Amino acid sequence: MRKLMFRLAVVALALGSIEHGAAVTDPQSMKATASMSAAELEAAGDHARALKDYDEAIRYFQAAIGKDRKNATLYNKLGLAELKKGDYSASRQAFQNAVKRNPKYADAMNNAGAVDYAQRKFGSAAKQFKKALALDETVATFHVNLGAAWFAQKKLENAIAEYARALELDPDVLARQSRTGVTAQISSPEERARYSYMLAKIYAKRGDAEQCLRCLRMAKEQGYRELANVYKDEEFSGLRQDTRLAEIVPAPAAKK
Repeated sequence: MRKLMFRLAVVALALGSIEHGAAVTDPQSMKATASMSAAELEAAGDHARALKDYDEAIRYFQAAIGKDRKNATLYNKLGLAELKKGDYSASRQAFQNAVKRNPKYADAMNNAGAVDYAQRKFGSAAKQFKKALALDETVATFHVNLGAAWFAQKKLENAIAEYARALELDPDVLARQSRTGVTAQISSPEERARYSYMLAKIYAKRGDAEQCLRCLRMAKEQGYRELANVYKDEEFSGLRQDTRLAEIVPAPAAKK
């Protein structure tokens, strides 16, 4: 029992050093890391990733993989930490290793698509997102990502369809962000603004003026640059007589 308590105390000390931004390089911490199980190393990696200490997270996940090379989840988490660092080559390899160990790992397939998207390989990204959806159609994030890939290729109807499905599955899909999850979601400020505008289109098409206007306000707050399109896009035609629309997006000046 005493040995177990000492082991837990040493692990807590190692985690505490991460929390205060210290690298695990001193002999005592390195010894503690070497004595940790794969599960403990994974937990430490999750903790470091939550604190955005991606270098430390990578070290922990690599150490965990050294003790459990068949664990697809470890490769996936390693890839996510490397993706956050912008190391696309390493992250892609990690996700491929995850899929190699678990051919039905939808999250890792989606994450490989996120790497392609980050490198503006939108066609390849869409293929990866579709592979993930073929394995699990019920994950809203997969639909958001595929919608973003379609939008980037100017396939607007396809994008709207994916965003609509994401909305059906999870109305708050962009509201919840986890630093320790296993699924990469495309959610830059630009993407959030675009998503809000797309949702406004969907609500307008459904005849839900209140939700449409709410999403347009969100898009405006998020800096969407093409709000003036509400006076061009057919979906908003039924709202153009609503004075609240002009309050959000001023109507274009009448041509003389």
